[in-house]
Amino acid sequence: MTQISPDLIWTGGINRRPEVQDGFDRTKTVRFYDTTLRDGEQAVGVVFSADAKFAIARGLADLGVGRIESGFPRVSDEDTEAVRRILAAGLKSEIWGFARAVKADIDAHIELGTTAVLIEIATSEQKMQAYGFTRETVIARLTDAIRHARAHGMRVNFFPVDSTRSEMDFLAQVYKAAIAAGAEEVSVVDTIGACAPEAVEFLIRQVAAWVGPDVPIHWHGHNDFGLATAAAIAAVRGGATWIQGTVNGMGERAGNADICEIALALQCLYGVPVEMDLTQARRVSELVCREGGYQVDRWKPVVGEALFVRESGAVAAQFHMPDAIEPYSSAIVAARRGIVLGKKSGLANIEIKVKELGLAVPAEQFPALLAAVKTRATRTRRLVDDAAFTELANALR
Repeated sequence: MTQISPDLIWTGGINRRPEVQDGFDRTKTVRFYDTTLRDGEQAVGVVFSADAKFAIARGLADLGVGRIESGFPRVSDEDTEAVRRILAAGLKSEIWGFARAVKADIDAHIELGTTAVLIEIATSEQKMQAYGFTRETVIARLTDAIRHARAHGMRVNFFPVDSTRSEMDFLAQVYKAAIAAGAEEVSVVDTIGACAPEAVEFLIRQVAAWVGPDVPIHWHGHNDFGLATAAAIAAVRGGATWIQGTVNGMGERAGNADICEIALALQCLYGVPVEMDLTQARRVSELVCREGGYQVDRWKPVVGEALFVRESGAVAAQFHMPDAIEPYSSAIVAARRGIVLGKKSGLANIEIKVKELGLAVPAEQFPALLAAVKTRATRTRRLVDDAAFTELANALR
């Protein structure tokens, strides 16, 4: 676990108020269960090869993820190969499998040597109707599947799909049935991202009352209302000790909870210990983007390429004092700080860039050079890169 120095966090005293900080159990470290290789790959148009999944799994281990969901081997031969290679890699993260409450799914993991499995089945009225399940069918299937996995020595996390829209009395029944069948951990699952953070905290506390204090609770959330990070924090306040999510928040529809955003917020805003090395976040994010064939927004929290880059002249004038313009140090996420030149730049940008490039431009020429930068940036609708800036500077001589 990497501790972040308070000297690198500049969020202000209001966050330290009791009404903000109360309710968290800071004696427990929050850990992360990553599902990039399964739920993340459900993002439309993303297909990870076996080589890609293996590389990403190694990156996740470097990130400090406690558990990596290796995948769903029954999807394809390539997925089977990926699971086999990840299991054999000897990574420091625990490797978990994913299975429906179907014996054949579990058997596929048993054959590969998976020793821990997350077992899912739908529990909301909408989902059960869509699958043609009755409540009795659900109870019978989850019980049989969990007992089958346990009979083969597997650890089990019970994963009731669409938990947050399930009828409460029935949800209590399925959790209790899962524990009775041998599940050692449970998940609370916001399958369509429809649960408000306040409701998340309430539900986590309710599930804890049903399953007892010795059963670890996971939170699995999606981002359909843009609240996945807030919901995960509420889950931790409610007593969840594991957060499930993906790198970059990738996934179906609006995506999953972003594990790196959650880790940053828990540490920097709430002082909750987490198991993650955020200095690896940007490297792993880039790896996942490259292998998945997509890009994240430049302004995305934690990993966005422009987070610590400034174009505005008013902000550049404060660049020498990071805590005046940033909420936390770039060192926390191993990012580079820098100044760029464009339409919105000011004299401070020119001064910093001249020094950075070692150009012999007298201060009295800065206004003319700034005017040239603005003209070029406006005409091209692009930033002025270092080569173009040097050309403009030389033209003033």
